[in-house]
Amino acid sequence: MSEPVAINARAAVRREIGGVERVAREMAKLLPRLDPERYRVIAPHAALAHRAGHVWEQVALPLRARGAALVYSPANLAPLAAGARNVVVIHDVAALRFPEWYTRGYVTWQRRLLPAVARRARHIITVSEFSRGEIERLLGVPPERVTVVPNGVDERFSPDAGPSPRQRPYALVVGTRIARKNFAGLAEASRQLDAAGIELVAAGSGRAYMRPGASAPVHELGYVDDADLPALYAGARALAMPSLYEGFGLPCLEAMASGTPVVAADRAALPETCAGAALLVDPEDPHAFAEALLDAATNDATRARLVEAGRARAAELTWQRTAELTDALIGELLSAAT
Repeated sequence: MSEPVAINARAAVRREIGGVERVAREMAKLLPRLDPERYRVIAPHAALAHRAGHVWEQVALPLRARGAALVYSPANLAPLAAGARNVVVIHDVAALRFPEWYTRGYVTWQRRLLPAVARRARHIITVSEFSRGEIERLLGVPPERVTVVPNGVDERFSPDAGPSPRQRPYALVVGTRIARKNFAGLAEASRQLDAAGIELVAAGSGRAYMRPGASAPVHELGYVDDADLPALYAGARALAMPSLYEGFGLPCLEAMASGTPVVAADRAALPETCAGAALLVDPEDPHAFAEALLDAATNDATRARLVEAGRARAAELTWQRTAELTDALIGELLSAAT
């Protein structure tokens, strides 16, 4: 029997959930269920989940994982001291590609640590073919050391998740407050939706290391508790995802599973994630995006087509599948090392 695989659960204990945290939580839960003898979850105190936890991740974690054959880190970074024992999920390289979207300190940290982790790791997992290409180009990692394992969605997200939490019809935007989400590009969409009696609602909060950029006239909900998200998705007339850069675009998949039409940018990984089940629009053309979003929110024929295609796409990608693909890869790495 191989020594346990240590799961770096630092991101899994964060209070606020974004895409990276969602992956960390699901894998910390599902991988040990697949093979309790193989996996051991190592988590810090919640106070060390964010910036204060860098030292824990680089110093305390490798000490606690010193008996592990591999260290699986699902949230972009990993302990350098683990070296070739690292299996790290790198979701994207946005901070290297577009440093203007982040604070100087965060970019400096990413530039120093991410390439070093990538060079030394046993293997890199990423979430899309788009991100695989970015990793190969920007980090110089050869293709054979990068495997794509797409994200998933769980059964909590469904058209029957609960009654709509809002009285007025609404279209939804979900994402952290950062310039790359391109919320500013929704000003025209907000105006056209409002004229049709539909409110544009935004769920998500900012983070200290992200530059928020300009906003749009939307109703800000702030951070929405994870338990309340399924009903919020299911009640929406449509989801808008006008991002300029995404490694995957998890809100698109969650909306599709919820029976909510999706209008997304035709950039980065979003066409790959949506796989023909969304309206794809140039995110830098606010009028085109507004027209597509209004169509998805009000045109019955468009809505029916997108709902059917979206639910079929979401059914293809589950967290159980993500965990099984991850476990199979880790099993291969363990076998190759013996």
